[in-house]
Amino acid sequence: MDNSPSYTPPKIWSANKENGGRFANINRSTAGPTHDKELPLGRHPLQLYSLGTPNGVKVTVMLEELLAAGHMGAEYDAWLIRINEGQQFGSGFVSVNPNSKIPALLDRSGPTPIRVFESGAILIYLAEKFGTFLPASGAKRAECLSWLFWQMGSAPFLGGGFGHFYAYAPIKIEYAIDRYAMEVKRQLDVLDRRLAESPYLAGDEYTIADMAVWPWYGTLVKGQLYEAGEFLQVQTYTHVLRWANQIAQRPAAQRGRMVNRVVGEPSSQLHERHDASDFDTRTQDKLAKS
Repeated sequence: MDNSPSYTPPKIWSANKENGGRFANINRSTAGPTHDKELPLGRHPLQLYSLGTPNGVKVTVMLEELLAAGHMGAEYDAWLIRINEGQQFGSGFVSVNPNSKIPALLDRSGPTPIRVFESGAILIYLAEKFGTFLPASGAKRAECLSWLFWQMGSAPFLGGGFGHFYAYAPIKIEYAIDRYAMEVKRQLDVLDRRLAESPYLAGDEYTIADMAVWPWYGTLVKGQLYEAGEFLQVQTYTHVLRWANQIAQRPAAQRGRMVNRVVGEPSSQLHERHDASDFDTRTQDKLAKS
């Protein structure tokens, strides 16, 4: 354990110095817009403003699954919001999500547009709107919602906790990394035990609970998140790996993971999605050759 002198917090905290780290340029202690910028609008009923992070992928997977199931009312425009450039602080985005986080959804299918923010809320909204991927009542619905909210409560430990201190913090703090690594491994054990007794998180059926958890923990156990697979020994969670690979084989999940993606192989990136044909004509490797 690092025995360097401890930090004594001041009586009153103030943002009087740069906090460093990968996202230091956009971290701030106040809410609200920083500049005027209206959001673009496409021709489809659903307008998504997002980025291909795990939280963004939850929603694009859901939308692609809805379309694959024949719900044509789920056609959508997916607009890229580059959070590292502060685009989430534009006035238009803040009007859809006052919390300035991706993803944010605007449903224009009715006479009055409806805004929906927070990824879990968007999943529930879409599931109820189209009547699928969320059991209607009873024990199955309770199980699905329990795992959905498990993910919403757990993600800050994986992303904001472990991911920040392991991958993004300007200095490596042994205590912080140990604390969050322990919690992430506990969460993986929770999932592994559940998936040892059930093919999907809510039972026999694939639901929004799986769509919420897969982009985070499925990506993690496949060694594609924070380059932390070896550190966390993710290969030991065999039931989570089985589940993660099963979902990764779904064409809709594959498409959803591409939308608003700006990292990885160019062929895996579809910066914006405005039509189903975009997966064939607008992936970034093809754009680069045009």
